[in-house]
Amino acid sequence: MAATALLAGSPWLRLRLRPDAPARRPFTRHAHLRRALSSRARASASDPAGPVRVRFAPSPTGNLHVGGARTALFNYLFARSNGGRFVLRVEDTDLERSTRKSEEAVLADLAWLGLQWDEGPDVGGEFGPYRQSERNSLYKEYAEKLLDSGAVYRCFCSNEELEQMKEVAKQRQLPPVYMGKWATASDVEVEQELEKGTPYTYRFRVPKEGSLKINDLIRGEVSWNLDTLGDFVIMRSNGQPVYNFCVTVDDATMQISHVIRAEEHLPNTLRQALIYKALGFPMPSFAHVSLILAPDKSKLSKRHGATSVGQYKEMGYLPQAMVNYLALLGWGDGTENEFFTIDDLVEKFTINRVNKSGAVFDATKLKWMNGQHLRSFPTDELIKAFEDRWKDTGVLQESESGFAKEAAELLKDGIDLITEADAALTNLLSYPLHATLSSDEAKPVVQDKISEVALGLISAYDSGELTQALAEGRDGWQKWVKGFGKSLKRKGKGLFMPLRVLLTGKLHGPDMGASITLIHKAGICGAVTPQSNFVTLDERFRMLKEVDWESLVKEQESPSESAVPAAS
Repeated sequence: MAATALLAGSPWLRLRLRPDAPARRPFTRHAHLRRALSSRARASASDPAGPVRVRFAPSPTGNLHVGGARTALFNYLFARSNGGRFVLRVEDTDLERSTRKSEEAVLADLAWLGLQWDEGPDVGGEFGPYRQSERNSLYKEYAEKLLDSGAVYRCFCSNEELEQMKEVAKQRQLPPVYMGKWATASDVEVEQELEKGTPYTYRFRVPKEGSLKINDLIRGEVSWNLDTLGDFVIMRSNGQPVYNFCVTVDDATMQISHVIRAEEHLPNTLRQALIYKALGFPMPSFAHVSLILAPDKSKLSKRHGATSVGQYKEMGYLPQAMVNYLALLGWGDGTENEFFTIDDLVEKFTINRVNKSGAVFDATKLKWMNGQHLRSFPTDELIKAFEDRWKDTGVLQESESGFAKEAAELLKDGIDLITEADAALTNLLSYPLHATLSSDEAKPVVQDKISEVALGLISAYDSGELTQALAEGRDGWQKWVKGFGKSLKRKGKGLFMPLRVLLTGKLHGPDMGASITLIHKAGICGAVTPQSNFVTLDERFRMLKEVDWESLVKEQESPSESAVPAAS
């Protein structure tokens, strides 16, 4: 059977060959080989009754990129939604860059995301080993079978000869395909080189004419012209297999039914499809997911900020939020809903709703989504998470006062990351009065006779009236502030804006009544530490008494007078 004939008769693949295409060197196809190989790869997309088996195959040469994490997630969701198996395989054949430390980090990130695999290097499985570096004997076995069948041949070309071919192709404006003699060399010529010990690679015979088409589950029909490929290497002269050969053998012998991967692997499909057919393996279904893009629509990279799962974990992001957000990068359930748990995603995920267009990574939206998931926690869990964080960072210390619970309930709506809890609490406890009063934004408040409010407030504090009201909690505060407003003939914004500035030192913040009662409690409960930058009520009122309101108002009315004189 001719090499081109190996590519016929498959439902997923169509070849168009010109009748006048030159004949290739004939070789014999062994029937027993086809039976043996088919028995090891019987489950595939062409066998709808076969089980769904998908794989995520990272290279342990660095951290897990968010793009890789999304690919893993789509594989996981497809497997779980179809009652299938999710396989983790480590592609560590890059001996110079692959490290066990990196592998452990990738596995840890996947586990943190909750993408538990059914088979893999750490849990084993029926189709192991699950590291490519431990499967070399298998690759050599199949390479020899392809050599015996004539699908591949030994190529003794030197690097200099190959470079010369590339240069000739470049001058002729042709694709850089192999043009050497070894595809048609005689047995005598081959034996002579073997006797001399000349290094050789294994090259796969590619039809000179025709095209190849696949039906991608995401991108639809994809085709390639075979004359742009040329015979390609599957085994290097040092005995190491090439990526496309390893992947094909691994996917077939592990009975992978669906290959879901990034679109940058789409060109590899041509070589892999040819190898599948030559070995007689059933073909899996392919689905190539679009790239994740940066806001400028370029490929997301380190220059755009954090790109690895580990970085987001260290920044305080929740795995639930990462999974939710990554799922929406190219997929949706057809509704306007954007909040999904992983169980929701398993229930709703379908591959035909994955978009083939690139998805833009929006860090702001990810942070917002993290806040949605954070606040979806049961109240007691959320409070404990904040309290543990505050204690770990030294902002709070052990206390039975309930201060942490009240602080968490007050601040939770303004916190999107657990790591922001520290700043939220220290900001609440701080008192940047002078900076606020000097700001342009505060001018309307200052010029609305804020000094009158300050005098009344100081009087209420010195008399113990305000302290007593705060000791009674929110109800005491509300009752007091209502009476205070009546005494000054102020209400609404005209009352609460100056009160917020004078009591909290800020123009904005959470509910003022809850804030000031919590600040009062911080001064008596013993929960806050010096590291919290807490300013007590006593200190706040000492600072208020020192403000020269008349000078402040004049300075804001005539800012040029307080400016640094210009040089003459």
